[in-house]
Amino acid sequence: MGKDIELIGWREWLSLPELGIKAIKAKIDTGARTSALHAFSVESYQEDGIQMVRFGMHPLQKNTDFEQWCSAKVIDEREVCDSGGHREIRYVIRTPVKLGTHQMDIEITLTNRDTMKFRMLLGRTAIADDFRVDPGASYLLGKPRKSARRILRQ
Repeated sequence: MGKDIELIGWREWLSLPELGIKAIKAKIDTGARTSALHAFSVESYQEDGIQMVRFGMHPLQKNTDFEQWCSAKVIDEREVCDSGGHREIRYVIRTPVKLGTHQMDIEITLTNRDTMKFRMLLGRTAIADDFRVDPGASYLLGKPRKSARRILRQ
């Protein structure tokens, strides 16, 4: 018997619990192999001999006043080609993402997305095994709880 595949829209709310991000809108991007998260002031450092990265991010679209600071272990540095054909070396982290009732560890590249509509792209490798995308639908998995939305507005 095959595993259940859940239908999601072209944009969904998700959370990144280990980064402390309770709610963020993500564009589901089947054209992107790897997921990407908005990051600024990205700084690499060593902690007990492990390469780490700290960065700021703006989880709210069109709002650069609210900042959230995160840190994570670096698992790789990769050259990534964006949709405009520009190449950039990015830090790659692995962190759990919660999408609806699903939670899975995914790889995320860090890049400045201030000029982009969505602060996060969820790429095809993150969703390939568990989800199918309805390009005409949005937020099929619902909105974040009111407590998470209230925290974002503060």
